[in-house]
Amino acid sequence: MEPHKLSYIHENAQIADNVVIDPFVHIHGDVVIQEGTWIGSHVTIMDGVRIGRNCKIFPGAVVGATPQDLKFKGENTYLEIEDNVTIREYCTVNRGTRSSGKTLIKENALLMAYVHVAHDCIIGENCILANNVNLAGHIEIGDYSILGGLTAVHQFVQIGAHVMVGGGSLVRKDIPPFVKAAREPISYAGVNNIGLRRRGFSEQDIHEIQQIYRLMFVEGYNITQAVKKIYDDFESSKVRNEILDFVQGSSRGIMKGFRHLNGHKSK
Repeated sequence: MEPHKLSYIHENAQIADNVVIDPFVHIHGDVVIQEGTWIGSHVTIMDGVRIGRNCKIFPGAVVGATPQDLKFKGENTYLEIEDNVTIREYCTVNRGTRSSGKTLIKENALLMAYVHVAHDCIIGENCILANNVNLAGHIEIGDYSILGGLTAVHQFVQIGAHVMVGGGSLVRKDIPPFVKAAREPISYAGVNNIGLRRRGFSEQDIHEIQQIYRLMFVEGYNITQAVKKIYDDFESSKVRNEILDFVQGSSRGIMKGFRHLNGHKSK
């Protein structure tokens, strides 16, 4: 590795030979950066960061800053960034707290400009967070989910896999897998059919997901009633079980259905 002479790299940082480091980069000591990664100018990488292979971190990003949590007392925690992650301009990604020990961004994720990821978040594989998405602490986002620009997510919220969240959304409740979510308050806006087809889901699986969410969000049942009816009416399957496990494991409660579609009210 030949860092630019105008960059500062602490002597204890572990950096692979073919990492490219542009000018005015600042890298602290407790940092590991693996092969093929590029660090753009004016990036700051702080203690506790572990960056995988072939990542790209664009100018102005601050990676691994201490949590914005008054309970944090300087304990050793981490930010783990897996392979092929792209972090665009001026993103801020904080490391974890004692609660979980680390913030995690999984493979192939894309964080567009000005995204903020707070402490103890988990961002799934192939996720996209569009410009100015803001995540509070302890948020978990499933694989292949996309959050539109200017979306803000409340702490401890869970978002399932293959979800599409409309831009400008305020997400205060959990969003189960395979759906689109939008409006205020955040509500069911249909199944993410296009995304599921792109990722190889069969028409049979998509139809089953549609029928399950029709019961849960359109027919007017509350969540408890809908879960019981889904257990009664649908045989065990991968998609059914993933939906039910998510709903029953929710701690903040599930987003509302969009009942205006057909005028149904809760039973």
